[in-house]
Parts: sequence; structure tokens; C-alpha cells
Amino acid sequence: MESSEEKVVAVIMVGGPTKGTRFRPLSFNTPEPLFPLAGQPMVHHPISACTRIPNLAQIFLIGFYEEREFALYVSSISNELRVPVRYLKEDGKPHGSAGGLYYFRDLIMEDNPSHIFVLNCDVCCNFPLPEMLDAHKRYGGMGTLLVIKVSAESANQFGELVADPITKELLHYTEKPETFVSDLINCGVYIFTPDIFRAIQDVSTHREDRANFHHVSSTAALQSSTRTTIPSDFVRLDQDILSPLAGKKQFYTYETMNFWEQIKTPGMSLKCSALYLAQFRSISPHLLANGDGNKSAKIIGDVYVHPSAKVHPTAKIGPNVSISANVRVGAGARLISSIVLDDVEIKENAVVLHSIVGWKSSLGKWARVQADGDYNSKLGVTILGEAVTVEDEVVVTNSIILPNKTLNVSVQDEIIL
Repeated sequence: MESSEEKVVAVIMVGGPTKGTRFRPLSFNTPEPLFPLAGQPMVHHPISACTRIPNLAQIFLIGFYEEREFALYVSSISNELRVPVRYLKEDGKPHGSAGGLYYFRDLIMEDNPSHIFVLNCDVCCNFPLPEMLDAHKRYGGMGTLLVIKVSAESANQFGELVADPITKELLHYTEKPETFVSDLINCGVYIFTPDIFRAIQDVSTHREDRANFHHVSSTAALQSSTRTTIPSDFVRLDQDILSPLAGKKQFYTYETMNFWEQIKTPGMSLKCSALYLAQFRSISPHLLANGDGNKSAKIIGDVYVHPSAKVHPTAKIGPNVSISANVRVGAGARLISSIVLDDVEIKENAVVLHSIVGWKSSLGKWARVQADGDYNSKLGVTILGEAVTVEDEVVVTNSIILPNKTLNVSVQDEIIL
């Protein structure tokens, strides 16, 4: 039997409704972390990865959503994976990425874990957590970051860092710099020893000390009054912990050579759904659909079809398609690189390409919902909100349609409010 010293816990930061504004109109009806990618809620992918960690005791989800929004999912996933999963709601006051951890430190430490994984929910990757744990133990530091090399042009959108090429020690860290520092970036996946709580406490204590004992002249006081004072319990993992402790043999890096993306927009969710579908080939092949067009629909490439969905045998699906519960796909329909959400009806000979079709929507006969597939462009993916009706032979191209609209004329490059 393993000793209690070997226990590991995982914390997944899920954010809150204000963050979900970038995910509209899809976040109108479901919290962003519960939006399905490759047929599974976004947060399911990091949770599933956590179950591969040896001696995992518990998984915590920390965020600002109401508990009732996560209650059903947390209950079902705990039973399915046989690992305790708990949702912890922050108190409404922002604490920062590290401060949020510290706020729940007593609960996180109740199993007396030797290591704590921290993952951001809006990250899509293969989550090499057991490998990170092994590397972290070899390094012997307080924490290890998952890092990846990206193009020099895109690096400044993320936290850039410099690491020792041999020891892998984190030597320098800067968040979204104005000038190029490095093509190595922070992936938003970490492992820490419990010493991280002491480091967070030190930041808070230092801020309190400065507030209490730093006396300034009346002129300086007038100048400082125009600046925003950061609360002592608001601690950011990147600026307040990683940056000042870089180069002090506290933090190390583990580089992934696999895929990594940040899920900032609905368009990126379509790209990440495709990445997870491809990963299913090696980790969950039973989730992928198959069919040759005889007794069941012709399946091309990686496709997920919910067991309750009804797809006509003459339909052609894939690659990179996810079809959710109670969807009905008619004869001759063609679906490529799309996410189709619950209770959608796609009628005969309709086409869906590079699109997300919202809950309870309906596509008429010979209708086309399509886009050019530029995941980084605002209108590079067509999105139908909940209960949108596209009538027969109507074409919707590179557009976003808000919920409860009926389209009886074709639209292109529009946002229909």
C-alpha cells in the first residue's frame, strides 16, 4: 500500500462567466468548461488526463460559476472515473491564479499530498502529466512548468521564458512581452510541491508590509493615489511567483513536442475538437465512429457520434466531426470539420462545413452552413446559436447567428443579432 506521502492532487482552474463572454453565443446556455469538444465537455479532457497520474487522491475544479452549474457533471464524472472530483466556488472577489489556490489551501492539502498539479481548463494538449511528475522529481525544485516552442510571431501572446538547455531550470519569465524574448512559452500546466503555498504567502506578506510600513511624502502620496493598489491576497502565478523566482533553482521546465493550443474562441474549439478526436485513436479508439455507407453512414477520418444520434446510412460524415445527443441527420447530408450540439435536426442533402450548430437548431433540405475554416478569424467559423432555423436551400457563410433566429434568405460575413 502506498504511503500518504506519495499522494497527488490536481487542481483545474475553470474561470467564470465573465471569461466566457469571448465564447458567445455558445456560452449563453452552458459554462465554457462544459462546452463539448470531441463529444466530451472541455474540462473532461484534463480531468481524464489526471486519472493517469499515479496515486491521485482528488481533483478540484476552482472557479466563479455557481455550484449548481457544475453539480450534475461533477457527480457523474466522479462516479464514472471513480476519483473524487469537487467543485470549489471562489468567493466572488478575484484572488489571482495563485491567490485562488491559496484561498483553498486547507482543502487542497487535506490528503497531505506530496505534489499538486495545476491545470488551466482552456488549454488543449495531450497533458503528459505522469512524465511531468517523473521529471519534476528528478529536478528537485518547487515547481515544473509544461512548455512548448511556438513561432516567434505568436510567442508574445503568451508567457515567454528562458530555460537552461541542460538542467531545464527556469532562468527568466515574462508575461506577454512587447519585444521578443524567446520562442519557448508557458502552456498553463504546472506541478508544485506544497512549498508553493509558502511562496504565495510570502508575496502577500511582502505586500502587507509595504502597505503598513512604507511612509511617503505628501507629493509621492498624491502620485501613488492615482495608481491602482493590488490587494495583498491577489497573487498571480506568472508575474508574482514565476518571474521573481526564476533563476533561483526553484522552477524547472518540461517541454512537450506534442500538440498544444489555447481555447480562446469558438473557432479554436473547432480546431481543438479535431486534435482531441485524433488523440482518441491512441487513447480511446472505442469513442470513434466507423461506417462504410452500407448499413450505416460513411465515416471519413476521426468522427464522434453520440449513441442516441440517428444518422441516415446515405449521409457522409467526417473528417473531424462531433455529433452530440439526439441529433438527427437526414439522407444525403454531408458534414465536415464541425461540431453539432444536442437535439439538432439536419435534413436531407444539407451541408455543414467548418461550423458549430447550436442546440435544438434545424437545417432545411439542401441548406448549407459553411465557413472557410480560419480558426483565428472572428468569422472564420460559422456559428449557429441555440434554436436557430435555417430554411430549405438557404446558405449561411462565415457568419455568427444569435439564438432563436429564423433565416429564410442566404447570408455571408454577417453577425445576425
